[in-house]
Amino acid sequence: METRIDKYLWAIRVFKTRSEAADACKGGKVKIGGVNAKPAKSVQPGDIIHVRKGAVSFTYKVVRPAGHRVGAKLVPDFAENLTPAAEIEKLRAPVETFFLSRDRGAGRPTKKDRREIEGIWDAIDFNDIPDDIAARFGLTDEDL
Repeated sequence: METRIDKYLWAIRVFKTRSEAADACKGGKVKIGGVNAKPAKSVQPGDIIHVRKGAVSFTYKVVRPAGHRVGAKLVPDFAENLTPAAEIEKLRAPVETFFLSRDRGAGRPTKKDRREIEGIWDAIDFNDIPDDIAARFGLTDEDL
């Protein structure tokens, strides 16, 4: 029995809807054996599937194809979860947030300001924000 990858990922409850699974395939977030998978790609027993959802990269091994959505308790009969513990731990990581304040009347941020703000958000370690950028946006040591 052959099953499309989008239908399989929906059936084993990786995605809530089949269209979400198809969109993930089209967006390059699903790989079979390290190669991007189109939604119509068939899965075979033994295939290794990598699915990127947010910051976490899940890995599954196809035990047998599923033609319909299965109950949560039956998922291990169809797929083996090979996701490393380090990836699962990313789900439990606290989300770092801080509040950026601008002087009243300063208006909307310019493109340069926006790029700097995005650079701050993309920073891995919030303690490494350069002092000149932190000062420009009114960040103090307590904010970081």
